[in-house]
Amino acid sequence: MAAARSDRPGGPDEPGTLGELARSARQALVREIDAQGAWAADPVWREAFLAVPRHLFVPYYYVAGPGGYERLWGESHDPAVRERWVRGAYADTPLATRMRDGELLSSSSQPSLMATMLVALRVRAGDRVLEVGAGTGYNAALLAHRLGDGLVTSVDLDPEITESARAHLAAAGHRPAVVTGDGMRGVPERAPYDRIVATCELSTVPGAWLAQCRPGALVLTPLATGLLLLRVGDDGRAAGRFLHTPAYFVPLRGAGPPAGGQPGADGRDDEGEWGGLPRRVRENERFRFLAGLTRGLLGPREAYRLWERAERPGRERFGVTAGPDGARAWLDDPAGPDVWPLG
Repeated sequence: MAAARSDRPGGPDEPGTLGELARSARQALVREIDAQGAWAADPVWREAFLAVPRHLFVPYYYVAGPGGYERLWGESHDPAVRERWVRGAYADTPLATRMRDGELLSSSSQPSLMATMLVALRVRAGDRVLEVGAGTGYNAALLAHRLGDGLVTSVDLDPEITESARAHLAAAGHRPAVVTGDGMRGVPERAPYDRIVATCELSTVPGAWLAQCRPGALVLTPLATGLLLLRVGDDGRAAGRFLHTPAYFVPLRGAGPPAGGQPGADGRDDEGEWGGLPRRVRENERFRFLAGLTRGLLGPREAYRLWERAERPGRERFGVTAGPDGARAWLDDPAGPDVWPLG
């Protein structure tokens, strides 16, 4: 007897109209990321993206429209909406997954950016990984597919987020540790870690993370619209530089204002907030990165003078040194003249 067909996709091999569409859309997404060269340095991640079905982690999400946000739901009674939902689940875009009073609380990151971050982590078999910011659970599933459930820990402050992440992970056949708690404090009971990756924006590098790392561990975190990659030394201190890649994430709740919260970050691009700087400067994303990184220490005009004097540097010329006594950002040289505290 032929298998019954379903138009609602579940697991990655479920037959049916939308199940088949989900598989083909996932393959198309992988080809798109392939063409960008995102995992050229570690093609094993390609297998993880092919194997892990993203639609299981976004049973609904929100898309902006002329009348505000529209909720797309995989269980909609409208077949056209279900088809839009599954196609959108495999678009190379971030997806808004949790809203409250018009504020974005959680999202599923852009898959190609996730691929870039996972490659930058340089994981090896046997590595123990802490993810800060559980989100939908999709990133934890990719890590668990490669490393195994027992080596992956994900933490989030919101119990609703961790509960749904666990459910999504279980639906995809994974059960890593998903902990409800303050991500700034890490998860000491699961330490030590070989890799820590944050999927939310921070204003500094928490000392608790470094204390939970083995020597040689890598820490990758969004900070001031950039991605900071640190290596932890034998003395428990860490140092590293930003990747060249721009990155925009939801701030880690409970961590204070993010370093990327420069003037105009709330959508108002008021000249007064930017010290009267010309629009071409205010809209330059490299300058906005520097303005976010020096937030609270340099005014817009001071940041602009530094940016001009340094010949308009990109993210990769900036770095951070962090330890138990706090974190400091720097331009070009940690022992040079342009150094300032974070947090």
